[in-house]
Amino acid sequence: MGSNTAHTPSIRPISLGHGVTLPVPVILAPMSGVTDLPFRRMAKRLGAGMVVSEMIASWAMLRENQTTRRMATLDEGTGPRAIQLAGCDPVAMAEAARLCADRGAEVIDINFGCPVKKVAVGQQAGSALMRDEVAAARLLAATASAVSVPVTLKMRMGWDNASLNAPRLAQIAEQSGIRMVAIHGRTRQQFYTGTADWAFVRQVKHAVTIPVIVNGDILTQEDAATALLQSGADGVMVGRACYGRPWLTAHIAHFLITGERLPEPDLYAVKHLLLTHYDDMLTHFGRDAGLRLARKHVAWYSRGLPGSAEFRAEIMRLADPNAVITRIHRFYDPLVEAGTIPANECAPTVMAA
Repeated sequence: MGSNTAHTPSIRPISLGHGVTLPVPVILAPMSGVTDLPFRRMAKRLGAGMVVSEMIASWAMLRENQTTRRMATLDEGTGPRAIQLAGCDPVAMAEAARLCADRGAEVIDINFGCPVKKVAVGQQAGSALMRDEVAAARLLAATASAVSVPVTLKMRMGWDNASLNAPRLAQIAEQSGIRMVAIHGRTRQQFYTGTADWAFVRQVKHAVTIPVIVNGDILTQEDAATALLQSGADGVMVGRACYGRPWLTAHIAHFLITGERLPEPDLYAVKHLLLTHYDDMLTHFGRDAGLRLARKHVAWYSRGLPGSAEFRAEIMRLADPNAVITRIHRFYDPLVEAGTIPANECAPTVMAA
């Protein structure tokens, strides 16, 4: 799609209250094992409107072990600094929120959307809270009243197709002091199967006066525009489509603001971003952990390129960070010289977001 402002919905800054404004409501979704500090830092540097930490369990935040402290390290740069918390105990959630705010978080996001069995069934947190509106109300009110920073909420349409109660829960959230809600257009029972229902999010938008963000299956710049048109939402949240594409939220923001579709970065730029990201991961996590955690990111950047399967297989085996860097150069340099077009520019990979 080329420039076409007539058919591109506009987005405007969102005020979350307490002096916090989201200048560009195109948000990088919180994703466990993905949106660590190096990834968030890269996305922000490239122009993401807002980034959110990985989901952190409230009880883990209170214990503040080394892993949790690292997960809760805040990103720098423009846009509000946000930490997502999950839990089922209002007292623990409130205390964890206070601790995050004291550490500099400017937004606290509550997770009512995680479908993973360990969280939703084992801990009765995440999407399980959509099944008990009374318990949900207590937790939301306790968290929102505990801090002087905005508290937001991310959830799904409901637990299953028989209980699509996101509009009602959004009303409860607004009454509890929540300042914005993001809706993934699937139920918990769908996990990431099927297709996200962007049109359903319009019911949530009609139910509340606070800003609503649409999430799920937003893979391209055009998808973001369509999701906004179908949902009537105030902004978009992008998840798995950003794997190996930390620039995507910025490109979506540019498209929604100007109507101009930006191309994928050329492979020379992609290689530079990957090496910067890789170095940041080694610095943040340490040599061994950084190398191990970076493998999936290195693989995502190369997705769809000629010879990428062999490249990924070798990267997974290498145990020396310098050998990985050498292999990255050896993979990308011939492609750059040959003028290879980035894979996502040719045909975006379809992924659930």
